[in-house]
Amino acid sequence: MSTVWHHLGLLLLAQALLALGTAAIRFQDVLSQEQTSAATSYRKIQGWSSDQNEWNENLYPFWKEGDPRWKDCWKGGRVRAKLVTDSPALVGSNVTFVVTLQFPKCQREDNDGNIIYERNCTQDPPALQDQYVYNWTKWIDNCGWGNCTGNHSHNVFPDGRPFPHHADWRRRNFVYLFHTFGQYYEKKGRFSTIISLNTANITLGKHVMEVSIYRRGHSTYVPIARASSIYVVTDKIPLFVNMSQKNDRNISDSIFIKDSPITFDVKIHDPSHYLNNSVISYKWDFGDGSGLFVASGSITPHTYTLQGNFTLNLTVQAIIPVPCKPVTPTAALPTSAVTIEPSSNPDSSFAVETTEDNPDEGCHIYRYGYYRTDISVVEGILEVNIIQMTNIQMTESQAENPLVDFVVTCQGSLPTDVCTVVSDPTCRVSRSVVCDPIVTDKCHLTVRRAFDEPGTYCVNITLGDDTSQALASALISVNGGPSSRTTEGVFIFLGLLAVFVVIVAVVLYKRYKQYKPIERSPGQAENQEGHSTYFSHFKTIFFSKSNEKDPLLKSKPGIV
Repeated sequence: MSTVWHHLGLLLLAQALLALGTAAIRFQDVLSQEQTSAATSYRKIQGWSSDQNEWNENLYPFWKEGDPRWKDCWKGGRVRAKLVTDSPALVGSNVTFVVTLQFPKCQREDNDGNIIYERNCTQDPPALQDQYVYNWTKWIDNCGWGNCTGNHSHNVFPDGRPFPHHADWRRRNFVYLFHTFGQYYEKKGRFSTIISLNTANITLGKHVMEVSIYRRGHSTYVPIARASSIYVVTDKIPLFVNMSQKNDRNISDSIFIKDSPITFDVKIHDPSHYLNNSVISYKWDFGDGSGLFVASGSITPHTYTLQGNFTLNLTVQAIIPVPCKPVTPTAALPTSAVTIEPSSNPDSSFAVETTEDNPDEGCHIYRYGYYRTDISVVEGILEVNIIQMTNIQMTESQAENPLVDFVVTCQGSLPTDVCTVVSDPTCRVSRSVVCDPIVTDKCHLTVRRAFDEPGTYCVNITLGDDTSQALASALISVNGGPSSRTTEGVFIFLGLLAVFVVIVAVVLYKRYKQYKPIERSPGQAENQEGHSTYFSHFKTIFFSKSNEKDPLLKSKPGIV
């Protein structure tokens, strides 16, 4: 009988242990938004742990979506988390993730890591005496780095690992738990944190990065937000081509002008600088029959001399140095390089990788990137010239402002509109802009523009059509209009008036000398005559008749 009870006890104990093991929560159960029934084998990511590890639910409670406790997990409203990535990433490079917490309105994190109210955020400040939303500095002082109240360790991650003891550990009051590819990564931080993930062991394609954020609490860490983001790992070099052309009116419509060089600028997306030490070459096929062109630089110009539609193809090759693999004792192999030609289809999904082992130069791999687009080439305005500028003399009744005629010529197609921009002499501050549609059968026209006042101006004249526009500039000095001529007339009148006043004064002076002679004694007359003769001789020497300045006095010689 005792044997039966013994076996029954063992069976119950085994069932209890099995139930306990089944009830244990794993990281996968908490962090993964898509629950899976069985574990999947993944290649190990350096520094990350398997999501099959157990989760400490006592210290880090787990709430499912829709749990009413989410509404009260933060004072003042819900916290949102924004997760962004610099994907796509070339396999072997690093992909970076940045998560930022967005607090309710009028809340922010201060320099000590506490969450406080912004007093000047709204016209009606919060009706609270305490400025703190969460005063974690006070909590930490009561708890310290060691054990908190009740001998319960507060400084560990959900898997039991202790927090790293950073110098600013008091300011890091959030726990970030990242999850991807069947593995997780734990990190403490402030309201924003960043991580980088090496993609060497990650399968090509789209993947999901998830993050769960917990805040410090009195006895536990409280979940406050979740976020996820899709990232891409590819074996093709991510790239894009910027195309620009002088006089092109719309750079985004893929329509360009004939006989004008187009600049092709290749932008390789490599935020982790994985290709910094690589040898990169660019093979161009412009689609106009000009043949293949291989360049070592990312910027290449090309001029289309024919109109029509063309298909542009670009292949970028990167030779990436990598550590050589250790030699294994196997049968002798040929020393020649193993070469895999890249696929001609840019959408090919298999990994294009060429490995080459050179004892002198080390080992390296090849990666390729592709770009293809269709462009159209049409006639356009190539050049504009201002060949003549003329001030128009107008009467006061005809115009109030000075007018200038600009004679403009252009090369290429005929324009459909003209715009004039008048600026200050430095060509920096615009004063007026005038645009008009035009209809012309030749590229030779006169543009008349009015100016507010005389002065020096910088004038830009632009001729354009549907696809192109060209500019010509000139510095012009504008003469005065009717207002300046009126001013000139006023000065002439004042000058004539001054002459009239002088004539009147001379006539009056003559009359005064004629009718009121000066009486003098015989001795005085003789003395005065001697002095007059002396000064007359002196005047003759220095002021001859040929030097007479006033023509009005020529008819009356001899008057001093």
